[in-house]
Amino acid sequence: MAEIGDAYHLLSPLLGTTVASILFGVALLASGQNSTLTGTLAGQIVMEGFLNLRLRPWLRRLITRLIAIIPAVIVTAIYGDSGTVDLLILSQVILSLQLSFAVVPLVRFTGSKAKMGEFANPMWLNILAWFIAVIIMGLNGYLLYRTFWG
Repeated sequence: MAEIGDAYHLLSPLLGTTVASILFGVALLASGQNSTLTGTLAGQIVMEGFLNLRLRPWLRRLITRLIAIIPAVIVTAIYGDSGTVDLLILSQVILSLQLSFAVVPLVRFTGSKAKMGEFANPMWLNILAWFIAVIIMGLNGYLLYRTFWG
């Protein structure tokens, strides 16, 4: 079975072992930073804009970043240094399950004339967005079932 640590071998024939491993490491780091920043910024925007929580910027950043890191700390405490493949899979399952918590408010708020005014989504887009949100929630439910009971 291939593991994440062996993934750079796919690039080795093209770039050489050293360059491939460095490039893969940088890509993995950039991917993690992208996910973290996106989640943190989304949390800040929801807190400030939609929930009308006005906090000092440093306090808002601290709260949203702590909320973002708690799942990673819990998973790391459970799995430790061993089992990195299981840790990676579990982290992707958690990220996937969190998607519903971002999509549902997004669809609700972007379709609300009270929140968005003239920029609210038209009815056809609301119907499509809710359809996609239900598909995402259904797939996440199926993933949850397969992960724990399948």
